[in-house]
Amino acid sequence: MIQNFFRGGRRYWTLMALWVVLIVIGLFAYDRQWHLGLSVTGMSRDVSWGLYIAQFTFMVGVAASAVMVVLPFYLHDYKAFAKTVILGEFLAVSSVIVCMTFVFVDMGQPRRVMNVLLHPQFHSVMFWDFMSLFGYLLLNIVIGSMAIEAERKGTPPPHWVHPLIYLSIPWAVSIHTVTGFLYAGLASRPFWMSAILAPRFLASAFAAGPSLLIVLALGVRRWGGFDVGRQAIRTLGTIVTYAMAVNVFFVLLEVFTALYSGIPHDRQTLTYLYVGMDGRAALTPWMWAGDILAVVSLVGLLVPRIRHQERWLVPLCAGVFASLWIDKGLALVVAGFIPSPLEVVTQYAPTATEIAISVGVYAVGALVLTMLYKLVLNVREKTQLA
Repeated sequence: MIQNFFRGGRRYWTLMALWVVLIVIGLFAYDRQWHLGLSVTGMSRDVSWGLYIAQFTFMVGVAASAVMVVLPFYLHDYKAFAKTVILGEFLAVSSVIVCMTFVFVDMGQPRRVMNVLLHPQFHSVMFWDFMSLFGYLLLNIVIGSMAIEAERKGTPPPHWVHPLIYLSIPWAVSIHTVTGFLYAGLASRPFWMSAILAPRFLASAFAAGPSLLIVLALGVRRWGGFDVGRQAIRTLGTIVTYAMAVNVFFVLLEVFTALYSGIPHDRQTLTYLYVGMDGRAALTPWMWAGDILAVVSLVGLLVPRIRHQERWLVPLCAGVFASLWIDKGLALVVAGFIPSPLEVVTQYAPTATEIAISVGVYAVGALVLTMLYKLVLNVREKTQLA
């Protein structure tokens, strides 16, 4: 099985070389952070979570979205997802690895990660978030490896895997729910202290993850010759459409509550995001760009004639993914600190070191995903020839 990772053409090895180069650059940047501390980042006393935790939050949603193909296929016997489910599970594996690596680099010193495991605080939401992610990673590794091994042998997966599959469905929901609780439980941050934050996280996850999966599936079909089927792509497009509609509805609920009620801190945060405060508006262009992308993409997806055409579906899914990245992978975390409880506006901008490390972390996930997808392609090629 392992030899399949090393069977590939020029395009495969060029892509792998690109990921390795980005990882090496990220390692050099992390070495600088390791020796100089988090002072090399744009974070400060007032904004203590930045690009790393924002990417962690966003990628937890991408990992959780695998349930959108696992649930229909295993619980409802939706045959159209037969070829898609393994792609979703392996996307979840690489996404969780990215999430945990972002937590690792955000802690500054590697030994602090061990403190979470050696000295657990059971009242800490971060501890439960970390453990839920680790458990979800193990579940997807076992389920994915057993599924691909069964296909290689031409036999159904062993029966003992089925309980793990059923367990992975609520577990996928739990990892992003716990992440939502991580924010909503902070009383001093009113922008996050919302009862619908966890449902909002799930709605955005079920839009962003399948959007990425659609783009990856079409890419695998074009460059790898592996077709998941038109019906699977159309169903994923429908899932993205309704999940995105629910996400936009939840965001509008938050905006209405903050503006109509006139709660100062909630209104101030939205003011900073959309028009700026005290002459500071670093996130304002990003927010307007993200909202425009969200509206345009959602309107296009709501029209079946447009959604069913792949030439339009890909840019629409890319627009959904980009808009949600701006909302959850950039603005949500940073804006929660602005203004501070003392009503101080402290802007945050990631430094070159942070960006290089983040790109390197994403490259780790891309490297793992490329290898896993190549494994799927090589195994299917062998089974078809047999």
